[in-house]
Amino acid sequence: MLQIIESSNARAFLNGLSARQQEVSRATEQDVLAILESVKTGGDKALRDYTLRFDKVTLSDFQLPKEACKEAFDGLKPALQRALLKAAENIKSYHEKQHKDGFSLERGNGCTVGQRVRGLSKVGIYVPGGSASYPSSVLMSVIPAKVAGVSEVIMVTPPTAHLNKAVLAAAYIAGVDRILTVGGAQAVAALAYGTESIPQVDKIVGPGNIFVATAKRLLYGTVDIDMVAGPSEICIIADESANERFVAADLLSQAEHDKLASAMLLTTSQTLAAAVQKETARMAAALSRSEIITASLRDFGAIVLCDSLEDCAALANRIAPEHLEICTSEPEKLAESIQNAGAIFLGHYTPEPLGDYMAGPSHTLPTSGSARFFSPLSVDSFLKKTSIISYAKEGLAPLADDIVLLAEEEELTAHANSVSIRFGTDRTEGAI
Repeated sequence: MLQIIESSNARAFLNGLSARQQEVSRATEQDVLAILESVKTGGDKALRDYTLRFDKVTLSDFQLPKEACKEAFDGLKPALQRALLKAAENIKSYHEKQHKDGFSLERGNGCTVGQRVRGLSKVGIYVPGGSASYPSSVLMSVIPAKVAGVSEVIMVTPPTAHLNKAVLAAAYIAGVDRILTVGGAQAVAALAYGTESIPQVDKIVGPGNIFVATAKRLLYGTVDIDMVAGPSEICIIADESANERFVAADLLSQAEHDKLASAMLLTTSQTLAAAVQKETARMAAALSRSEIITASLRDFGAIVLCDSLEDCAALANRIAPEHLEICTSEPEKLAESIQNAGAIFLGHYTPEPLGDYMAGPSHTLPTSGSARFFSPLSVDSFLKKTSIISYAKEGLAPLADDIVLLAEEEELTAHANSVSIRFGTDRTEGAI
């Protein structure tokens, strides 16, 4: 059952929330480092060995025939086809608004500065296998990459006897270029380093288990990554205008993800707090993932009573939740006070699952308080920006002395000479 606590006593709960994502053990990290090195040096052979060892599958070719995705889509029930297509349309239309062109700034005298914006060349999408297969995540990751202009999107997923048909259908809809049946830390290593059959990519995105997350973290710098995601979380700010059944249902929608998931209600209403506490207990008992929900609510869930909605907003900013619902009489007004949240859901009819599946913004969001400095996955995640500088002699001339002065202040005499030599002063002449 959800505990009810006063905001003045919330410190211990928040400290536990911050610590809920356990540090990777040294043994796990060493195991992953060994896999990374093995794939880096052994290539495809190492991948086949790990696939046999971990997945109990012998593969001669990792590539899945492209027609398998079209066949998977065709085999879905029409209602599911329509739902996936509608979601894809909303995701695409939203992310198309994010795309920004470069710019050029003319400064006179033949001087131009600007910025060029291009999509990354190759991106890897990691898609978990088994019960953690989410076609929505395929759409939410691949479509922004395609809108950004990524040349090739390569999806990796663990090999199983029957790959998830909805995931393959989502890959078909989103336009995945290649699908490779390899999973785990070894798949991340293959994408980062490249092998005989798997190309090296510029960025890897997508969720995975602790080995996948650790591999991504260790390889950051060799390759870009989206983020190292923690357990899912939802925070709801609600006043007396909220419906306790709606609020309870929304809290449970995230608690069912994982025993480490966190569901929090911040409210000014003791009446609502008591009603939501009762409703979450009733609903949880009837849901398919009741055991997970119960553990999540017990260990990382809470209803926090605050003195004012302003206090609720201040606490939400401190938490910096992945998902923040504002279920108040004036949600837009309160949202102006929110600085830290992955995604904000306004009003009584904007439940978090709307964002997970259909609204359009990518549901890959910063977790564990990282919304203080990270942003959701977006078109920007798949773009690289290059500065462009073009100066004529008459444009460089009036700046030359200032550049030399600054270079000499930093004791970078070669910098200074690079400019002065263009105007008749070679600072290296007679130095030997």
